[in-house]
Amino acid sequence: MKSEENALQVLDLGVMDVEFPRRDVELILTELGRESQRKRKLPASMTVYLVIALGLITSVGARQVLRHLLDQVRDRHRWGGRLASEAAITQARKRIGVEPLRTIFERFVRPLAPKWLTTGWFRSWRVVSIDGSTVRVLDTDQNEARFGRPKAVRGKTAYPQMRLVGLLENGTRILFAVAFGAYRIAENTLARSVLTRLTPEMLCLADRGFFGYALWDQAVATGAALLWRVKSTLKLPVLERLQDGSYRSELRSPDKRKRAVRVISFTLTFKSGKATQYRLITTILDPHLAPALELAHLYAKRWTIETMFEEVKVRMGGPKFLLRSGSPDLVE
Repeated sequence: MKSEENALQVLDLGVMDVEFPRRDVELILTELGRESQRKRKLPASMTVYLVIALGLITSVGARQVLRHLLDQVRDRHRWGGRLASEAAITQARKRIGVEPLRTIFERFVRPLAPKWLTTGWFRSWRVVSIDGSTVRVLDTDQNEARFGRPKAVRGKTAYPQMRLVGLLENGTRILFAVAFGAYRIAENTLARSVLTRLTPEMLCLADRGFFGYALWDQAVATGAALLWRVKSTLKLPVLERLQDGSYRSELRSPDKRKRAVRVISFTLTFKSGKATQYRLITTILDPHLAPALELAHLYAKRWTIETMFEEVKVRMGGPKFLLRSGSPDLVE
């Protein structure tokens, strides 16, 4: 609740207009044929800002969030008259649909870390991480049909869940790419959509659950540098030992193609005494550009995206966080 109180204090249409300029929002709505056709209590551009605010403030009703957004505006009589009802808000959200929000996200949400922000960069590369999570949605027949539920030992889980995968800029904690779908869809499948946002200036960190020959090839094709953990069962022959303790190897896919990689192996021993073996593969083949010890330390930064998901679902949304909409389209 503390995070939501803070959001209420700083969130208004002035802030929204700086981050997502109203003129640009209205142009996108026009491009997609979703602009307001007649004068309404809740114009399309205002509905966009409201939807963004609803994602930040999850524990109060939509009408209360709208009232807060309109406080300053109503004083200047830009949108006078009575406040829209909950039913009118729902209808307004249905009218604009998901595409304007998706387009606004893709155009405006992007990595921003300046070069001086040391947590945002590793040498010449912008550090990003990929990972997945799940989000609970309201328990309605429509949501269950679209998203499904996890299996439970007895009966069924309390809420349907949607699965999502995102790309995070580590230094700013900006989730600048996201794909979501039904709970049954594998993270590797959703990852195909977000990997298209990688660029040659980036270095992407990923856990061992994401490695697969096809996904690795797709990520390599973007030109980004990669540092991914792999399972111990993956065969990585030693082709050349390097002075920094790493070695050159190659991936040998089922179709017999070979891909050059460099392997960094190390063991982490925790305070409990438990030791865990890590094997990382990277596309950075020259150890002078990225020594093995530095890459091993860098890989620990992959946890940034996991802690960010936790903050969204627990610290910002509260322990009972779930997406408020009973309709799958409004969930999206």
